[in-house]
Amino acid sequence: MGPCRAGMRCVAGAGDACPAAAQAVPALLIMVGRGLAVLSALGSLLSQVIERSRKKPGSSKSLDLSEPLRFAIYGFLFTGPLSHYFYLYLEQLIPSNVPFAMVKRLLLDRLVVAPPFLLLFFFIMNLLEGKDLSAFAEKIKSGYWVALKMNWKVWTPVQFVNVNYVPMQFRVLFGNLVALFWFAYLASIKKR
Repeated sequence: MGPCRAGMRCVAGAGDACPAAAQAVPALLIMVGRGLAVLSALGSLLSQVIERSRKKPGSSKSLDLSEPLRFAIYGFLFTGPLSHYFYLYLEQLIPSNVPFAMVKRLLLDRLVVAPPFLLLFFFIMNLLEGKDLSAFAEKIKSGYWVALKMNWKVWTPVQFVNVNYVPMQFRVLFGNLVALFWFAYLASIKKR
C-alpha cells in the first residue's frame, strides 16, 4: 500500500482507481463488520440453544439476549476490521513468491496473531460484561489455553486454505463460513 493522490493509503497497483478504492474501504469494513456482528451474535445464540436443549425439562429456557449483543459488538468493532487489515498486511509482509510463503503465512497467523487475538476476545468480553480485571485473570486461567488449543485445531486447516488459496478480497468472507460455529464454541467456553 502506498499514498495516492487523494492522500489515502491504497492497495498497490490501484492506479487511477485508487481514490475510489480508498473510499470503498470504509464501506467494505462496515459491510464486513455487519456480517461478523450477525455471525457473532448467531454463534452466541446457537451456543445458548444447544446449552438449553441439554438442560432438564422444566428448567428455565429463556435466552440471554445481552450476550449476543456483546458478541455482535465484538464482531463489528474488532473481528471484521482487524481481519481485513491483517490480510492486507500479510500480503505485503509475505508475498506469494517468497520461498516457503505458504508455511510462513500459516505460522505467522497461527503462532503470532491467533494467541493475542483470542486474548483480545476474552478481554473485550470481560469489559462488555462489566467485570473487573480479577475476573479477566480468572477467565484466562480457566479458559484461554483450552480455547487456544481448539483455535489451532479448528482454524489451522481453514487458515491454510484461506491465506494461500483464497483471493485476498474473499478471505474474511471465507473465514465467516467457519466463524458461526467458532463463535458458538467461544460462547460456550466463556461460560465455563
